[in-house]
Amino acid sequence: MTHLSTAAQNFQESAIRRSGILGAAVPGLISLAAGYPAPDVFPWDDLAAITADLLAQRDGNTLQYGATRGYRPLIEQLIAKTLHDRAITAAFEDMVITTGSQQGLDLLGRVLIDPGDVILVELPTYSGAIAAFHNLQGQFAGVPQDSEGIDLVALEAAVTGIKAGGKTAKFIYVTPNFQNPAGLLMSRARRLALLEFARRHDLLILEDDPYGPVYFEDVTTAADTRPIKADDTDGRVIYLGSFSKVLVPGLRVAWLVAPREIAQRVELAKQATDICSSLFDQRIVHGAMDRGVVDRIAPGLRAHYQAKRSVMEQALQSSLAGRVKWTSPRGGFFLWIELPEGVDDRELFERALKARVSFVLGSAFFVDGQGHGFARLSFAGISHEQITEGIARLATAINSH
Repeated sequence: MTHLSTAAQNFQESAIRRSGILGAAVPGLISLAAGYPAPDVFPWDDLAAITADLLAQRDGNTLQYGATRGYRPLIEQLIAKTLHDRAITAAFEDMVITTGSQQGLDLLGRVLIDPGDVILVELPTYSGAIAAFHNLQGQFAGVPQDSEGIDLVALEAAVTGIKAGGKTAKFIYVTPNFQNPAGLLMSRARRLALLEFARRHDLLILEDDPYGPVYFEDVTTAADTRPIKADDTDGRVIYLGSFSKVLVPGLRVAWLVAPREIAQRVELAKQATDICSSLFDQRIVHGAMDRGVVDRIAPGLRAHYQAKRSVMEQALQSSLAGRVKWTSPRGGFFLWIELPEGVDDRELFERALKARVSFVLGSAFFVDGQGHGFARLSFAGISHEQITEGIARLATAINSH
């Protein structure tokens, strides 16, 4: 279509949403694709009470437009509680409330990326970030990971290659805590080394942390999930957090902490995007924090997802032992499996749909055309019985190869 911009002609579809669309047409499908939180851990009664109290006050501001930067009492709560607990120091002027973390990625991309700029990402990396930065005409350099996180030797080689090609590396995008999709937890030593690398090369780090609070008993100290931002002394790290995994995703309340000049530009970009995030949603979240709801439900939420992880691993061990490989995630929503040699994720997906189960293609999380030997499975939003049956169906699809 001739009227479309160059950027629009190359927009990239969300692989996760695509999996859902395809799966929706299959009756009786069990989805191991959607990384949705479990509704049975939502604090229904608390949210009903908070909402009723807000509406009973008949304060016109509750249902009005709000400040673009966000509801000030919520931001101040985040600074005093959430950021303090994560050892991050920030002021009001450093923060912006966003309509989900995905909007944060989009807004930061608009502020930081010029067409042709190169973004350094992990292999694999979050497909939503790939889509956001790709749609802004950014390019990618994928960097492998090892058991401790992003490989710094490979990262050095990537930066050298980008400079040699006459291009600009704008920032490094990482998800250190229980990464979507691989579930990896970056080591403390690797975080510090990555921060030093960024200083040496004058690069920004975008640290995306939606899963940090969803840790399991395998995580023994706060240092295991300490944000890179907590050790940032020269304004080099932009930190994104969200309430989607620790409260409910439907309220679409997330936030970012950035160097002040960047935060100001994000605010301007947001003015042109949606004017402001829902003030009503923000006030509900503020009420949930004020009443201690988030802290109170956290232990049960972690236990809930840890149990589901164990069920999925037991099912894999029972149905696919010796055929697929995985590293046990220490938190988060996902289990990343390496498929048997010769099994392609695209062909397997078609067979899986016939067996009435879905997953997300591993290749959707790679920026270099690789990853066809992997699959992302989510244990978060379905029951123990559905996990067990879903893995049995997946085993049928794999074994039919």
